[in-house]
Amino acid sequence: MKILKFGGTSVGTPERMRGVAQLIRKDENQIIVLSAVSGTTNSLVEICTALQKKDQEEAIKVVQQLEKKYDKFVKELIDTGNHQDEALEMVGAYLNGVKSYAKREMTLFVERSILAQGELISTNIFLQYLKSIGQKPVMLSALDFMRTTDKGEPDQRFIAENLTFELSKYPNKNTFITQGYICRNAFGEIDNLKRGGSDYSASLIGSAINAQEIQIWTDIDGMHNNDPRVVDKTEPIKHLSFKEAAELAYFGAKILHPASIRPAEESSIPVWLKNTMKPESYGTLIHGDKSDAGFKAVAAKDGITAIKIRSGRMLMAYGFLRSVFEVFERYKTPIDMITTSEVAVSVTVDDTSNLEGIVQELEQYATVEVDKDQTIICVVGDFIENGKGYASTVFNALKNIPIRMISHGGSHNNISVLISSSAKKQALQDLNKGVFNL
Repeated sequence: MKILKFGGTSVGTPERMRGVAQLIRKDENQIIVLSAVSGTTNSLVEICTALQKKDQEEAIKVVQQLEKKYDKFVKELIDTGNHQDEALEMVGAYLNGVKSYAKREMTLFVERSILAQGELISTNIFLQYLKSIGQKPVMLSALDFMRTTDKGEPDQRFIAENLTFELSKYPNKNTFITQGYICRNAFGEIDNLKRGGSDYSASLIGSAINAQEIQIWTDIDGMHNNDPRVVDKTEPIKHLSFKEAAELAYFGAKILHPASIRPAEESSIPVWLKNTMKPESYGTLIHGDKSDAGFKAVAAKDGITAIKIRSGRMLMAYGFLRSVFEVFERYKTPIDMITTSEVAVSVTVDDTSNLEGIVQELEQYATVEVDKDQTIICVVGDFIENGKGYASTVFNALKNIPIRMISHGGSHNNISVLISSSAKKQALQDLNKGVFNL
């Protein structure tokens, strides 16, 4: 069984949805995982925002815009007939459901239910389109087998047991369609795996059934060695190890959801990153085999805040660092980078929602400095333990860039630096020349 996940841009127009259908081979066992049509989730977020402000009129206006969008979408995609009628009826039912939510008090359950409609709509439209061209796929509702635990983590045992059960109902079928992103929580309520969660869904599904491979189809031909939005000359990377891909995803490579690598890695399932618009391109293959030594790619993570905690009296005292980390733990704020000296420790965070409380607690026993508008530049590859020259190559390339922090040695796959966001473009361009000779 293969898992094929298609993102919102891949199903964003009738033409592209037809292209997705052409990538589905009738002779293969496969589960097709779809995101919402591009733009839909943003509209659903607008509806939720309007309802939170008790602006029912604005919420209904956005729903009506979606109705017009999907009426046109379906009529362009599916020829007149029963399948078009069924698709239009289904879209109407889902959007009427959103309207009914607009009459209720806004709660977290209502918000999550509204956000789930995008994937439910896209998968049902695609189902009717495949039927209209003579295929006979089966719909599997993700709400029947995708579940999170009471801690908000995927319940992998539940997913495996229930997905296997759902598939067993159709022993003579080989093509299944399901939703990415959406799930139920431990209480049975509609929930989701957060933004970008369709990649995560695909990986969890692949792991649950020990799939042959997982394919992530987007609008770019694999993961590139630098950010093509900032740097003119970039190249797709043909092969990455799971660890390298995870580092790149976490530190800013937008093509892949950071969490999506882990279930595939745990089950040793290769992951292909492919381009829907250029299906003939090789893309990027992520696997468990050891990759070639050397540099693979550069990624940048924006929106970083650096916090320097300085206390000459306390830093070397037993338990000081534990006390520092406990502050971040209490506020459920992850740390990206950390460096220490004899009198100070510096950390970076990307979640500043509790920054004021964190600083107030830290100031009880240290002097605290906060620098906002920072960017982490991450150089990823296989930097073998006895390898020489990797660090010097990176820092020679960045010789004209002021560096706030350096992190190296935590793994064989990552050299990271913290710089001002204003220097990001120049840093990425300098690394492209100094590291990749491009």
